[in-house]
Amino acid sequence: MTKERKTRALLLILLLHFGSGQTDYAPYFYDNGPSSSNGNMALFSLSEDTPIGAVVYVLNGTDPEDDPVTFGLSFDKGTKEFFRVEPKSGKVTLTQELDRETQTEISFSVSITDGRNKVVETARVFVTDANDEAPEFQNLPFIISLPEDTAPGTSVYKVEATDKDMGSGGSVSYFLQASSSSSSSSSSSVPFTIDPHSGILRVRPGETLDYETTPTHFITVIAKDGGGKYKGRHQVLSSSATVTVNLLDAQDMPPVFVGTPYFGYVYEVSVPGSEVFTVSARDGDQGNPNPMFYQIINGSDGVFDINGTSGCITLNTPPTALKNELYEIIVQASELGVDGQLQESDLTAVTVRVVDLNNHPPTFYGENGPQSRFELTMSEHPPAGEILRGFKITVNDSDQGANAKFKLRLVGPSRVLRVVPQTVLNEAQVTIIVEDATGIDYEKGPTLSFKLLAVEIDTPERFSSTADILINLLDTNDNTPTFTSEYYIARVPENSPGGSSVVCVKAEDPDSGPWGDVTYTIYGSGADLFAIQPSSGLISTQPWTSLDAEVRSKYNFYVKAEDCDGRYGLAEVFVSVTDMNDHVPEFDHRLQDKTMVIGSPVRVEAIDEDAESPNNLIEYSIMKADPDNAFDINAETGDIYLKPYIKSMEIVQNITRQKDCTWSLVVQAKDLGSPSFSTTTVVNIDITEAIKGRIITYFRGLSKRPLTVFGICFSILTSLILLTVCISTILYCNSVKKSRINPESNYIKVIRRAK
Repeated sequence: MTKERKTRALLLILLLHFGSGQTDYAPYFYDNGPSSSNGNMALFSLSEDTPIGAVVYVLNGTDPEDDPVTFGLSFDKGTKEFFRVEPKSGKVTLTQELDRETQTEISFSVSITDGRNKVVETARVFVTDANDEAPEFQNLPFIISLPEDTAPGTSVYKVEATDKDMGSGGSVSYFLQASSSSSSSSSSSVPFTIDPHSGILRVRPGETLDYETTPTHFITVIAKDGGGKYKGRHQVLSSSATVTVNLLDAQDMPPVFVGTPYFGYVYEVSVPGSEVFTVSARDGDQGNPNPMFYQIINGSDGVFDINGTSGCITLNTPPTALKNELYEIIVQASELGVDGQLQESDLTAVTVRVVDLNNHPPTFYGENGPQSRFELTMSEHPPAGEILRGFKITVNDSDQGANAKFKLRLVGPSRVLRVVPQTVLNEAQVTIIVEDATGIDYEKGPTLSFKLLAVEIDTPERFSSTADILINLLDTNDNTPTFTSEYYIARVPENSPGGSSVVCVKAEDPDSGPWGDVTYTIYGSGADLFAIQPSSGLISTQPWTSLDAEVRSKYNFYVKAEDCDGRYGLAEVFVSVTDMNDHVPEFDHRLQDKTMVIGSPVRVEAIDEDAESPNNLIEYSIMKADPDNAFDINAETGDIYLKPYIKSMEIVQNITRQKDCTWSLVVQAKDLGSPSFSTTTVVNIDITEAIKGRIITYFRGLSKRPLTVFGICFSILTSLILLTVCISTILYCNSVKKSRINPESNYIKVIRRAK
């Protein structure tokens, strides 16, 4: 649309508006100032620690015509939207986290409309500071180099940290909290101080730095702000950084000889110019050492020289010209300065011994000269500490001095024997001593072998020699016979013939010869029925023994194994007599009379005296019955039942066709052993109905128990007497009661009788 057309449209709208005869005013915001929390949000301030979701302002305005108004809020495209508004209430809510250090001011548009007119204004919100930033160190890392002779109080470095916060929260102060590499963690142990305001690091007054003690210091600097409010509470923030101080060594330490004491040797084959020994010294200032210069101060007697640069001591005359066997040479080591002048120095002594050539190894000798094998026969288990005097051994080295010094060592089973002495100079008598007697045991081995070793200590050649040590052991009776088991369990069938084998026990004695022979005996409460072969340990029953499981099924006794000196061991033997099927089941009577009530069983019972199952388990069966097919029997319990179809006496009488209801059957009792045994009994059963049967059964029982009949009669008689006493008492009480109710009548009766 062109500019002209836009103008015409605007004029048309104005004509229509004024032509209507009504005035429509635009709504407007209240301007309550920057300190108010409602209005047009102009120049409003908001702390950066305000939580997201908080209602921070209320847009407020009105319409002149009192039309309802709604509010709006918008940001420029591409900018972060920090707020949103509720259109009707005008409540403005924070939607993004504020950060003053990133953005100090937020600009956006607020609007108010009555539906026809809309007013838009620009709002500016200033973000105020909160103490949310810790100090930050600049120019990290802090590494400095410092001469160790720096004077106390000298400034050595400036630490700088900045805090982005404003006010007290942006001010920074410094202090130390750490230790050096060899100190404790308290700040007073650090030989440095720091200015709390400027951050200047200084050597602590009264402190000296020492490279040789602590070449590096690690100092922790704490930067702390002045504190301020954050989310409603006071907060102080801090951060730390490590300052590494590397000390530079200064020339303040004298030289020191290394590897003292010093010993040198001149040998019989040495020639002038031969090296005797080389001394070595180093500057005490290791960070920047000076070179060394060596010279002999005393003790040379003109026969030794030293190289001033290397410290090598040499012989300048033939060994035959030496007058002493021992020389004490004093050597001085001096620092050589930059200008060639000798500075600080140190002294040391070098001991030089004149020795012959090491050309003789150690040699072992016996009673008849040099010997490389020594043998001894002895009894086992000697006491610890005993000297094996059967060995006559001497060791010798014909060289002199250090060449004749050697060590003795016994190589073999560990810690069984030890050799004395262990260090020898020239010659010694060798003594072998028992250390651990448990290792000298004939049963572990009849011989012991060792190597006796002599090795030179301080010679380059390390000459050595060996000798064989052989010990033949004699056995002693030091072992007790031991059974292969602590107890033996055996089973033997009952009725076994006398002399039957039961079990063979075994004991072992590791001793040799007759000490290892074992004799067996038995004893104990159950041993009289058994015998043992003394040499083999075979246990059997006595020839006359007859074992019966039903009489006794368990036996236990002890067996003893004894050597010729009376040493013995014990074991326990448990013998179980296994049951054999040697008893026949037996009924109480060969002929039995039973009364059977229709619907109830009668029971027959047999007993088998065998001790164990299945020999004593019984199975019942009906071998024959009259009438046939009238009875069943429970095979396990012996309960006899009528067949299910026999339910009344009429059926019984129909079967027998007579009033006599006594039936007979033959019952067999058979055990389950192998072989199986059985027996039979004849059972006469009187069939009756329930009531009659109970009466008959009851009186038949009483006939068999006369004492019970007497007891019943006595009980009946006693009951009759008690009943009579009770009736008499009741009658008497009633008569007394009547007399108490009508005493006058009783009185009249008495008078009348008197008249």
